[in-house]
Amino acid sequence: MSIYCSTILQQNYFIFQEKIYQPDKGIATGSTISDTIAELFLQHLEQIYIKPLIDTKHILFYTRYIDDILIIYDAEATDHDYLTQYTNTIHNNLQFNPTLQSDDHINFLDPTITRRNTHIEIDIYRKPTTTDTTIHFTSTHPNEHKLAAYRYHITRMLSLPLKTTQQKREWESILHIAQQNGFPPAMIN
Repeated sequence: MSIYCSTILQQNYFIFQEKIYQPDKGIATGSTISDTIAELFLQHLEQIYIKPLIDTKHILFYTRYIDDILIIYDAEATDHDYLTQYTNTIHNNLQFNPTLQSDDHINFLDPTITRRNTHIEIDIYRKPTTTDTTIHFTSTHPNEHKLAAYRYHITRMLSLPLKTTQQKREWESILHIAQQNGFPPAMIN
């Protein structure tokens, strides 16, 4: 490892309740190189530990967005207890806490994925802590900033394979959020 990387990794300080701490593990929070190092580290672990499970068809589908992972596995070849135990032995400083499907559905990032006998269904997922607060229309922010959240919601609604009733419900939700944040409906339309 280069001297630069070592120096960056050792500059890991933070202040909490007016006290300075230096963690004994991890990478420097806020450093421009931290995200890249974390991504390289995770890709390396995936190549060594996850790829063999994919190659042997124990894992049928694997995707990761930052630190959120979705795994679909062959229940005849393995089970969630084995996968959890296996992944928790990959590295001492990594702890996997799986959320298993419940009633044949699971929330992964923005969608809720529901397993049916012959297909899957997708719907919009909002965390229970979602406040539906955006930059208020009357703020002095540029319109581009004020509309960013709505562009995101509309793009998500149009990109996911939603049924017509789900899309209509999501559109009404977007309009409601906009109204709660002072936007005239014509601006969102």
